[in-house]
Amino acid sequence: MKPRSNASAVLPAPGRGVRSAALIGGLSLIMAFAQPVAAQEAKHLNLQEAVQLGVQNSKVLRLSQTKIDQAISRFNQVKDEAKPKASASYTYNHAEIPSNILQMSENAEPFFLPKRADALLGTISVQEVIFAGNKLKYAKESTDLMAQVARLDAEKDKDEIAYHVTNAYFNLYKLQQSQKVVAQNLQAIDKQIKQAQRFFEQGIVTKNDVLRFKLQRSNVELTGADLETNRKIVVYNLNVLLGLPENNDLVVDNAAAPDGRNVSLAAYVDSALANREELQAIDLNSRAAENNIKSIKADALPALVASADAYHINPSGSIIPPTHGSLAIGTVGLTAAWNFDRLWTNKNKIAEAKIQKTQLDISRELTTDQLKTEVNQSYQRYLLALEKINILQTSIAQAEENDRSEASRYTNKVASATDRIEAQTRLYQALINLELAKADAGLAYYTLIKSTGNILH
Repeated sequence: MKPRSNASAVLPAPGRGVRSAALIGGLSLIMAFAQPVAAQEAKHLNLQEAVQLGVQNSKVLRLSQTKIDQAISRFNQVKDEAKPKASASYTYNHAEIPSNILQMSENAEPFFLPKRADALLGTISVQEVIFAGNKLKYAKESTDLMAQVARLDAEKDKDEIAYHVTNAYFNLYKLQQSQKVVAQNLQAIDKQIKQAQRFFEQGIVTKNDVLRFKLQRSNVELTGADLETNRKIVVYNLNVLLGLPENNDLVVDNAAAPDGRNVSLAAYVDSALANREELQAIDLNSRAAENNIKSIKADALPALVASADAYHINPSGSIIPPTHGSLAIGTVGLTAAWNFDRLWTNKNKIAEAKIQKTQLDISRELTTDQLKTEVNQSYQRYLLALEKINILQTSIAQAEENDRSEASRYTNKVASATDRIEAQTRLYQALINLELAKADAGLAYYTLIKSTGNILH
């Protein structure tokens, strides 16, 4: 699968609330964890399946497709402008002539006009632009470039959807892993309660020791309740993202990510510069700006238009004229026209178009710098996430040794119940932190890949 850049999580990272609650009691599984959330069987998903569902069912991508269709429609409209123009009309005229005697001078013979007159005039006209400074050519190229920009925007939206799904997937994975550790914690606490109860019955410890362990279990159950609430929220949000029924229960599979340390930072940066849609869109807009400059210059060139017209003149007033009572006339023409005032009136338009082109060039430089910064930041955070895993694995080994020591000390009546609880809490807190760190490292990897423009590749 192809990761990419940043995106917001569907839910705030669960680690924050989990850790604060675990300071006293450690993370745990809710009481409901042992009971099905719903009667229906949970749907299992791997990351690739989740991303595919999110992309297939996204309403955002459906909207993006309509923008592509709109851009293509505009391109086709511009192509239509290059086709011949044709029109037809048929006109009926009726004239009333009250003063129907016309005499040019006193000695001239008068000319008698009819009291009224009717006439029918039919016209068919066809025009074809032979040359207009290539303005139509530049317009077609520009609208085609805008269609390509719309496609790039849709691809960027697709990447964002993929990252949102990935983020939600890892959030759910964190909660699931936390609940598993909590379940183990509860089992260990139950054993400790039984041991403390036996010691109490033997008179070795006080009732307070038993109560301390039971209090620890209650704290873990409360933390578990928070986990389950967050899990339900994430599952609901993920169902919406994937286009699944909202009441569907989801279980995500192992979310391990590939090891990206064998690829250098420079290679990640080069990939981003080659694949990020932002840069490609700026390049297309820059080409469109160049076409705009050419189109304005072409507007000052002469134009050549060919035309053909046909007329039918029927002065008889009858729809069907008498024999030899109408005229049929056909004409062809070639018109050369030049609005040479554009030579001086378009100068400022050209200047503005060149400024727009310069702005796009500067924007590309700024975007390039931003992408480099983003990739480097994602890369460093990925390395840090991996380093945290190594540190936490060491801390778990230490916590396990400390837990064994305190368990032995408590059994031998050397350590107090409080010491025993604190050691156990630190161990399970470390286990929780390790699972969260593994999930964070996986998400950091896909964040890095998203920043290179490859989250769907």
